Amino acid sequence: MPFWPSPITTTDVASSGTRPAWPTARDGRVWWAEDRPDEGGRTTIMRSGPDGVRELLPAPWSARTRVHEYGGRPYAVTPGGEVVFTNLKDQRLYLLGDDGEPHPLTPEGSRYADLLVRDGQVWCVREHHGNGGRVSRAIVSVPLDGGDVRERVTGSDFYASPSLSPDGRHLAYVCWNHPRMPWDGTELRVLSLDGGGSRTLKGGPSESVLAPAWNGDAGLYLISDASGWWNLYEIGLHGDGLRALHPAEEEFTSPPWTLGGAPYTMLPDGRLAVLHGRGDLRLGVLDPASGSLTDLDLPYSGWDASLTAAGTSVVGIAYAPTAPRSVVTVDTTTATHHTLNTSLVALPDPAYLPPATPVRILRAGGRTPEDPAPAGRVELRRPAHDVTPASEELERGEIHAFRYPPYAAAVEEGKSPYVIFVHGGPTGHATTGLDLEKAFLTSRGIGVLDVNYGGSTGYGRAYRERLKGQWGVVDVEDVVAAARWLAAEGLADPTKIAVRGGSAGGWTVMAACCRSDAFAGGVSYYGVSALAPLAAHTHDFESRYVEWLVGPENPQVYAGREPLNLVDGVTCPMLLLQGLDDPVVPPEQSEAFAEALSDRGVPCTYLAFEGESHGFRRTETRAAALAAELAFYQQIF
Repeated sequence: MPFWPSPITTTDVASSGTRPAWPTARDGRVWWAEDRPDEGGRTTIMRSGPDGVRELLPAPWSARTRVHEYGGRPYAVTPGGEVVFTNLKDQRLYLLGDDGEPHPLTPEGSRYADLLVRDGQVWCVREHHGNGGRVSRAIVSVPLDGGDVRERVTGSDFYASPSLSPDGRHLAYVCWNHPRMPWDGTELRVLSLDGGGSRTLKGGPSESVLAPAWNGDAGLYLISDASGWWNLYEIGLHGDGLRALHPAEEEFTSPPWTLGGAPYTMLPDGRLAVLHGRGDLRLGVLDPASGSLTDLDLPYSGWDASLTAAGTSVVGIAYAPTAPRSVVTVDTTTATHHTLNTSLVALPDPAYLPPATPVRILRAGGRTPEDPAPAGRVELRRPAHDVTPASEELERGEIHAFRYPPYAAAVEEGKSPYVIFVHGGPTGHATTGLDLEKAFLTSRGIGVLDVNYGGSTGYGRAYRERLKGQWGVVDVEDVVAAARWLAAEGLADPTKIAVRGGSAGGWTVMAACCRSDAFAGGVSYYGVSALAPLAAHTHDFESRYVEWLVGPENPQVYAGREPLNLVDGVTCPMLLLQGLDDPVVPPEQSEAFAEALSDRGVPCTYLAFEGESHGFRRTETRAAALAAELAFYQQIF
């Protein structure tokens, strides 16, 4: 089929978005990090103030930390307005002085993240890679005058959120150990810097405690999912007086894949600016004393979990389906807002930007209770050696998704082609932020359904844990149910539905194509095809993740899940794209699957990109990948 001509080009998409992140407000100025796809994916540091918006970090410097490989907040601001940052190339900490030249603060050989500047020192998480590949982490302090790095906390596998009490006598932090991930089980601990040792205030193997912040010298705020939802609490310095501030079946944070998040911040009058909701997080003001929570009337559908306060104003990264990610300041007393910087200078004609419609799909393939007409069951091909439960025996429930309709003028008579988007993680979620990749497709007459399959965050711990031990089953069943739903609703031509995803989403794409005939083709970006090699060779942060997702290594169980072993079931064409410098999902994963498809005579295109890691950052790479994807859809549709 010929696609409708669109003004949105591959170059528009690839070069779009400076992707602002990690704002910091202080003394009437705001700093943030900003990616530059047209500079090889370099990350710079920007500042807005009375003198306008300025770039502080010149090329070729790049402020990006590789702690946990996913990184996080790469900089902090000193009381005097100087910037401390982690340099991508050598991972050392540098102080960006008034002369505009970075000066090193740490020796080579370690990585640093979650930076906090207090009392002439940088408090942060240090990750050290030693001989034999052994990785260790600690919370350390680094003098701004260039003195020796001092270890403050050691002994756990992972650390996050170092926070000093106002009087400087106590250090709060979050820690956890293998095999847990931070959304599984963490502990909030407090260390007495006077030599009194540390104690655990809250948390454990089955409770995720995140984002501590001091409420005076004798208490803290925190986020915990003890209720089944990430809610806000306060607790005393000795673990006493635990109190939920606003109990709700909503999330008050996002999953901490990166370090340095701040899903709430304190205002001068003692209230808290908070993020909360299901799926996307909206901005509100919470009174800890009364528990009342008031949302601010703003034209945004969601916010990144990274807030900073400047007096009565809050600064964050906001987005909407038709509004690009932007650095936004909001006056909490009047709800007036001002955009400091936007990721897109020029937007396409709004007519080409699709609205996001939330939909709920029954896992059995039916509709929501309000619209009970059946849509047919989901049947998956089951290999003889598959020891997982049959799909009909799994827990039933709703699947959350966002639908982006094709551009009306591009829709010919009949049903439209659709692409189902599968997010990575898999402990992550799809948001409704403006995405030119989606508009690139919808403007050409291809609809998009972005699925938050079972295991996604944003809908409580029980929804996350639907995927526990069931990766390759629940996620696959959910995306297949989504395809069946599109067809049953009369939205999509059932012969013209494709599926695409990256990383863990790439796994689901491969597995769904192995086990179902619902798709006309599959597109995998740096996807996982085999479990044992992933567990053996991936980075330390996720090295035990497969145990939660599937279970301890068991050849029979793994054989029943991994796409590389189920490749005989693939009957549709596939496109595989891979970065050759990927430390998270090594290139061998995509290469092996491509080779297996080729051996069977299944049409497959494999594209590898030099210098790209886990997530393509360069303009030329992103443009080439998207052009290949469009050509693929042209062929299969």
